[in-house]
Order: sequence, then C-alpha cells, then structure tokens
Amino acid sequence: MESSGKKIMEVKNLDKSFAGVHAVNTFSFDIYEGEILGLIGPNGCGKSTSVNLMCGVYKHDSGDIIYYGNGGVKHLLDKQPAPARAALGITRTFQTPKPFSDMTVFDNIYAVAMLYNKSMKEARRQTEEIIEFAGFADIANVKSTKLPIEKRKWMDMARALAAKPRILMLDECLAGLTPSEIDESLEIVRKINRQGITILFIEHVMSAVVNLCERVVVMLEGRYLTEGVPADVMKEPEVIRAYLGEDYEL
Repeated sequence: MESSGKKIMEVKNLDKSFAGVHAVNTFSFDIYEGEILGLIGPNGCGKSTSVNLMCGVYKHDSGDIIYYGNGGVKHLLDKQPAPARAALGITRTFQTPKPFSDMTVFDNIYAVAMLYNKSMKEARRQTEEIIEFAGFADIANVKSTKLPIEKRKWMDMARALAAKPRILMLDECLAGLTPSEIDESLEIVRKINRQGITILFIEHVMSAVVNLCERVVVMLEGRYLTEGVPADVMKEPEVIRAYLGEDYEL
C-alpha cells in the first residue's frame, strides 16, 4: 500500500536518558499513513527505545509524540499509558516474542482479541479471520512453546493484528531467521500493509529493508542522521561510515 501523504505520527525533538546516558537525543521524524517505513542504525543507537517511547512502554523526558487517529483526530501522547495507545491503534512486536506460553496459537490471539471486541463471539470471529489470514490453520491448536522461532515471530504479528492497529511497529522481526523464512516474513508484512496498516520496520537485514521499505530513517547515537529512499540512503557516505561499513555492497 502506498503512502496517502497524510501523517499518522509526528515525533518531535524526542529525548530520553537512563541514569545519565542519553539514549534518544532530540530525535524527530514523521510517519505517513499507509507506508512501510524503515528505522535503521547501529546496535544501541536508540531504535528500540524510540519504539518503546512511541508505544508508551517508557515515558519520554521531553519532546512531543503526536498521533493522528481515525478521522485525523490529533492526540498528544504525553501521558497515555501503553494500553491507551494500543486502543488508539498503535501496536508493536518485540525482538523476542512474548507469547502466553501455556496457551495455543488460537488462544494467544483470542486473548488479545477479547480486549478489543464488544463480545466473545466477535472476538472469536476476528481470531478465526486472523488465523486464516496468517495461514495458521494447521497450527491453531499447537501450544506456542512448541513453535519454531519463525512461527513465534509470525504469531507475534498476528496477536498485534488482534488489537486492530492503524500502525504496527515491527522490532527486528527477522532476527535469527533463514533466508527463506525472511522471504516468507516479508510477504506477511506486505499482506498486513495491504490491509491499510502503516508499518514501522526496525531491522538490521539491509537486503530486506531495501526490498520492503519505501523510505528509511537512519539513527546514530540517539539522533536523526538522514532519511530517504533506501537504495539512495545506503549510498550516502555518512551512512556507510557510521553504520554499514566501507565493504558494504547493495
């Protein structure tokens, strides 16, 4: 799905420190409705911290996070906790999937769906739709602890869909996967995006970023470095020097 040209989120001069360490430093960027935006940078540069700030896991020290909800309603996300932001349509996955380990795939998704539907019947119907969408029919009754890593990551995406997101932040959903599993994962992300869901894609697999994302934002040491079309950004000397390394080839 192509960007509508309308902003769905603005991050303005975001700041966060932990015990004197400046993890995110006056970081600003915009996310547009319908796009797949990559957020890249070296390990420890502040990507996951930024996601945690946008989703309400952490509270930022200063700056603004502005979210445009349904109908363009403007929300200043200063004090809303994570559940309130999820209810607005802001969801995410984690680098390490965090399933309800003693529950089946179906029940993992159903447990989330019950929070975002008016009745158990509606929640069950939504869960069944997600199971079909994700191609989970053959593993719906398998306990999440029995799943290989790639399917646990896919289930994490499926659980996020149960929250009816408008924007989904995927934090290193390809880590530890084989090339074929990466290809399958990217197709799932594209399918999610085609449903009208905006994607923020945080990833180190550059071939996947170039293949998937329409635009990337680069962070370095908690700050905004540059942004643009992935293939162009990867050629910028400052990006190669700070992140990719001199031996990088697209």
